[in-house]
Amino acid sequence: MKTNTNTLNHREDISLVSNNFGFLRLPINFEPATSDADWVITGVPFDSAVSGRSGTRFGAEAIRRASVNLAWEHCRFPWTFDVRERLNIVDCGDLVYAMGDNGDFTQRLEQHASNMLQAGKRCLTLGGDHFITLPLLRAHAKHFGKLALVHFDAHTDTYDNGSAYDHGTMFYHAPKEGLIDPKHSIQVGIRTEYDRNLDYTVLDAPTANDLTAEQIVSRIKEVVGEMPVYLTFDIDCLDPAHAPGTGTPVIGGMTTDKILKVIRLLSPLNIVGMDLVEVSPAFDQSDITALAGATIALEMLYMQAAKQD
Repeated sequence: MKTNTNTLNHREDISLVSNNFGFLRLPINFEPATSDADWVITGVPFDSAVSGRSGTRFGAEAIRRASVNLAWEHCRFPWTFDVRERLNIVDCGDLVYAMGDNGDFTQRLEQHASNMLQAGKRCLTLGGDHFITLPLLRAHAKHFGKLALVHFDAHTDTYDNGSAYDHGTMFYHAPKEGLIDPKHSIQVGIRTEYDRNLDYTVLDAPTANDLTAEQIVSRIKEVVGEMPVYLTFDIDCLDPAHAPGTGTPVIGGMTTDKILKVIRLLSPLNIVGMDLVEVSPAFDQSDITALAGATIALEMLYMQAAKQD
């Protein structure tokens, strides 16, 4: 093994280095578009669109710290391979924007994602509040065309709250902008009020909790069909017992065990972009939520790597 950790080239060495600031101890690469990366991880320190408790601007940082607990496993259980041997993943750090300027933020995140996609990369984005998904959808729809949405959440985020910047309105605006097709989109884990006249398929939490992971995924596949899929995971899809550190917790949610099983079965879908949002470390207990977020994000990457089987 190389002893100069500043010039590590072997992926098998990555989990042994001392870096605690990159996701899964991956090296930070500030020029990901020109790298040979397959997937680019970007942190988004933004929580100006929250309707409840703030703090998710520190979510990506907390997820990265928690991911150190996962870096030592060369084969993440129960997978039989090391994701770093199948995917070239880089962490490009956090998006830089004019703090407090929501318009600048929205434009910069959309442009960043567009740059990655044009360079042949795929994006795993760590929030931040859930509003970040709207500019990400704009970039992905521009590149792939209209998308199917697979959305895990306690809330549908289809509310017409009258604001251009609100973490509860993204999936009200996205269909109107032609970014997603609600008839081929599904929302899993919902357990708050929503408009049942919209075209989304909603698999609410009481129903999802009574189904097996295989039954949930079967329904997801049936809804999205062959369309390109954008996968977004709001950490409050999990019950607060599993994820207390979030801005709008709702009891009666899903377990980490069920969610991990579902994520692992999504590999056959044509998923072209992914994000994980709403980790708020100020309200976390013993990094439970950050660890859940880091583990789910890692499972998303393993799910993508499994396509090579």
